[in-house]
Amino acid sequence: MTKEEKYMKEAIRQAKKAAALNEVPIGCVIVYGDEIIARGYNRRNVDKNVLAHAEIIAIRKACRKMGDWRLEDCTMYVTLEPCPMCAGAIVQARISKVVIGCMNPKAGCAGSVLDIFHQDKLNHQVEAETGLLGEECSGLLKSFFKALRQTREITV
Repeated sequence: MTKEEKYMKEAIRQAKKAAALNEVPIGCVIVYGDEIIARGYNRRNVDKNVLAHAEIIAIRKACRKMGDWRLEDCTMYVTLEPCPMCAGAIVQARISKVVIGCMNPKAGCAGSVLDIFHQDKLNHQVEAETGLLGEECSGLLKSFFKALRQTREITV
């Protein structure tokens, strides 16, 4: 297993924590050097907070750990392509690179719907790598939404 796969596996573990709370299974870790400095998973429903995305939670923790809002030289590993809010926060935090498990053709802003990471008019661009453990990341989401649809059919 490569170092990058190890970090994405940890993001997947975080996504499974979200799934255990009946949240959309999205997980994230932020790495500085060779150390995971922050972890996060989706908690929107549990926290009743639109800002409680995996990436935002991890960015907050990483900023505390680094003692700065700038996360230069950090790499984020996230199981699903970031939404507009998270992509914007990643740019604002000056994160150098984002490794994405699977893309989000309905709301992704690292190349699917928009590409906020590579806007020339913004003061920072983010290197993006896609598809690392993509099948596993995508499978988590597919299983979650399949189970959700079945639950809704039963209760309707």
